[in-house]
Amino acid sequence: MQSGPRQIVTPFRPIPLTVPEGMKPNEFFNSTENLNDLANNNGLLRNPEGLLLYRKALGHSNLFDTSIIYDTSQSILDPLGRPVRRTQLPEQVKAVWNRMNRIIFAYMLERYPDPDAHLVLMGEASLDATWPLTSPGVPSIRMLHNHFMVFDKVELAAAPFADLDNPNLTDGGQHSLFQAHMRDVYRHFFEGLDLKILKPCRDGSCRLALTGYPQGLPSWEVSDGIEALKDIRFWEEYDTILKGFLDFYRTFFGQVSIRNAPLPRGIHFPELVKVRLQYDDDFLATAKMVRDRCVGDAKYANAIRWQPAFKQLIYRNDKGKLIVTISQNSIGNAITELLGVVVDRRPDADAYGNAEPALLEQLFEVRRRLVEADLGHGIATPFWGEV
Repeated sequence: MQSGPRQIVTPFRPIPLTVPEGMKPNEFFNSTENLNDLANNNGLLRNPEGLLLYRKALGHSNLFDTSIIYDTSQSILDPLGRPVRRTQLPEQVKAVWNRMNRIIFAYMLERYPDPDAHLVLMGEASLDATWPLTSPGVPSIRMLHNHFMVFDKVELAAAPFADLDNPNLTDGGQHSLFQAHMRDVYRHFFEGLDLKILKPCRDGSCRLALTGYPQGLPSWEVSDGIEALKDIRFWEEYDTILKGFLDFYRTFFGQVSIRNAPLPRGIHFPELVKVRLQYDDDFLATAKMVRDRCVGDAKYANAIRWQPAFKQLIYRNDKGKLIVTISQNSIGNAITELLGVVVDRRPDADAYGNAEPALLEQLFEVRRRLVEADLGHGIATPFWGEV
């Protein structure tokens, strides 16, 4: 079997929303009206912590696809002021968020137990103002949310290969600045983090044979598999990886912005940054390269995402092991591309309708388990009831 990224077609039912005259689609999709549609027409479960489970109207996969969003749309009207990553959650919200993530992921592994048959993953990407608001890839809903999805490997194997120059295939040195110019520095920095449950993967050992992805990224195997997700230490280490990434990103682009810049405020691991970044010649030389190009190339400078932009996920590899990985989200924003799956969403109500009953059956079971675990109450919509 030839390995390479695949491009699949995922049909969806056209969303019955009219963008008001004078607004761009990405402006409207940030509005409270769109968020009301998300909850009222696609909502499955809410809880007092503000977490909303919903059916993806524009999904990645019609086999299994759902999301949880930290819905602060009514309490924080400024989209740029909302929490957009795990590290910004209040502790009591994070505890509920972690339990919901574990229960949903455990259901996915139970329902799709064979790693040869299905690709199972969950994860998030940064959603803050990391690049110009007028850019076509700007996130539509600036609130933290997690993706949960399953893909059929037989369908993936039958799908055509994706264009290797697709700008959304952001990992492995194809487009990623970190991997192309600072791979050794990047990995050495992560090696300084205090991790016990997460064990570093050997080069290439975590790749999916079908796609060859992820490529070149720091990745960690989860000791004890799904059972480890019941341990708060796992989630603390999951956060540690994100915090380490944020420190690396902020320090690097701080140096790009200002030569010999001081440490960013609020950094998580100041000693690690000092020892492994601030005196590293490759790190500083790469910052100079990017800074010099920004000065002379207005288009390049405008595309820089000066604030931390990332994709972090947990997936099951070919051997059935759970793997954690994280990537600079330099260009694209679809989390599936981190694993070499490019999704082409196309409007087709009939095709979506054929897949919808089986999808909803699974989402209702997930909701039942969350309610049973005291993680929220069901939402009734015009299309389904509360329980």
